[in-house]
Amino acid sequence: LILCHGNSSTLVLRNRIILQLQIISVLQWVITFLVMGAACALILLYIGRHPEWVRNWTVWKHFRDYFPIRLIKTHTFLLIRNYIFEYHPHGIVYFGAFCNSGTEATGFSKKIPGICPHLATLSGNFRLPLPQDYLLSGGICPVNRKAIDYIFSKSGTGNSVGGAAESLDCTPGKNIVTLKNRKGFVKLALQQGADWVAVYSFGENEVYKQIILKKQIWFTRHKYSRSPLRGKNVFDVQLAALLLRDFHGCV
Repeated sequence: LILCHGNSSTLVLRNRIILQLQIISVLQWVITFLVMGAACALILLYIGRHPEWVRNWTVWKHFRDYFPIRLIKTHTFLLIRNYIFEYHPHGIVYFGAFCNSGTEATGFSKKIPGICPHLATLSGNFRLPLPQDYLLSGGICPVNRKAIDYIFSKSGTGNSVGGAAESLDCTPGKNIVTLKNRKGFVKLALQQGADWVAVYSFGENEVYKQIILKKQIWFTRHKYSRSPLRGKNVFDVQLAALLLRDFHGCV
């Protein structure tokens, strides 16, 4: 009986350690998203820009397992073509897009070999030197015409680019896609001769419970998406802290 109790205690301790690693892995990305690399300034002075090394960090595997997140491929991609991956729904912090395209945690390069992904995010995230280096180190680029044109024209074939008004409609149980007046990616795909690929994330809107305000005209007009959010207590291990863990993956 004593031996069984010891094994049980060891198993509980091991599970707690694994859960803590998963929580820390997700928390560091949330902090990065909110303060854009301030907590990682000293690390950035050392790592420089090494996309493959950064994309293969062990921390991203814990990040993946926290939710968990999966990447499911339903189509065969040709290396002689360029692709634009259009990711919906956007979500609040686009966990699925980042984990699947910005890291190797879900095996992007193994499932889609020869394709070099460049996750495209808001250009404002690249205005400060240290946050800019942190994002570029993972192959992330600004979501603007100049940056995307450069990737397609200078980096050869086999590239994919994915791209926030949609975040205002992120609520559990609903999947609202914003496409009106946002079809520039279709025109860009035609001009660059790139194939457009629809990517849908199941569970992205379940991560946070957002309080939808009745009047968000001012927020939308000024391109802000700052609605109140509710997750879980980061210090409560038993409640699977920080986020609602209902994210099922990406297709």
